[in-house]
Amino acid sequence: MKRAVILTLILFFFISGYGDAARKNTVNGFRYSSYDQHTRVVIDISGPVEFTKNRLANPDRLFFDVKNSTLSKKSSPSKIVDDGIINKVRLAQYDRDTVRIVLDIKQYKNYYAFTLDSPSRLVIDVYSENSKESHKKKKEQKQSKKPPLDNIWTVVIDPGHGGEDPGAVGPGGVQEKDIVLMIGRKLGSILESRHGMKVIYTRQKDMFIPLNDRTEIANAAKADLFISIHTNASEKRSVRGIETYFLNWTNNKEANRVAARENRISLKKMHKVQGELQLILQDLARKSKNEESMKLAYSVQHEIVGQLKKSYPRIEDLGVKYALFYVLIGAEMPAVLAEISFVSNHEEEKRMTQKVYRDRIAEALASGITSYTSKSTLIVNRVSGTD
Repeated sequence: MKRAVILTLILFFFISGYGDAARKNTVNGFRYSSYDQHTRVVIDISGPVEFTKNRLANPDRLFFDVKNSTLSKKSSPSKIVDDGIINKVRLAQYDRDTVRIVLDIKQYKNYYAFTLDSPSRLVIDVYSENSKESHKKKKEQKQSKKPPLDNIWTVVIDPGHGGEDPGAVGPGGVQEKDIVLMIGRKLGSILESRHGMKVIYTRQKDMFIPLNDRTEIANAAKADLFISIHTNASEKRSVRGIETYFLNWTNNKEANRVAARENRISLKKMHKVQGELQLILQDLARKSKNEESMKLAYSVQHEIVGQLKKSYPRIEDLGVKYALFYVLIGAEMPAVLAEISFVSNHEEEKRMTQKVYRDRIAEALASGITSYTSKSTLIVNRVSGTD
């Protein structure tokens, strides 16, 4: 009897103690990137986590507590940033189950933080009151006799998904990642050969690129435009059409569904993140870059729908919308996400396997970019983002 009790106690302590430890995530380290308007800190974690956040004064600092986690011994405990926004980043094991990340702040206007999966990480963006001037880019522009387009020098093309992430898959087996890569390459060749623009791709082959890395590529290149290309999908095979998005908070159910799929998260988590970032996103929406993103979205949408309608029947114009797309968060240039057709629709899936259809979309995207300028006179009648 005593032996049975002892074994039971041992099993209890193992399950409650060591078992919990076995289920804990590991914070493996962090990295940061400084851009013109903000600084991004990315915390690498072994699995999905919950976190809390707060601000402390004297000295001014932000801290984030990552729950049910331990700090890797290989992780650097601190790093000097000193970029005018963040002075220093520090990591420590706050208690047995919590890793605390502290950002020593020099000055900032606002910040937001969100988690990403596959791989898991915590992304923290801290925005400054004033933009840092890009002297290098201004110098390069002065040395050039004439810009390829009106104030548009560099475009980052982002073919969605890739590698282990196929994106949406059509009834005939067509994968989103393959279609958008072919369209992205064609678009890049048009912009380079006809307009002399510098084109940077987030990927040029079938490989996985995390969502936050895509925007960071654009920011690091100090790009003028960011174009993310995707195919849409719906449980209803009859749904078809084209729609273009820019970043903002929305309560539109369909827009949130699309964003949740592209963000690779559940609709439930989508609503949770939306609630946490609502005020920040509304603040960002008031900035000029978001206004320019809306103009770019309308230009792209107008060209895709218009050009496809010339050669194909049943082209549905689903309009310009906005939603919380992770791949657009933190972009310091006008940025849009184009859902160029529904791969879940039999007819549109078949069309996307045809080179002539894909090339027509690439041509339309290029036309959308070339017709867009910072002083666009395009009349915006309605944006579908709210119920």
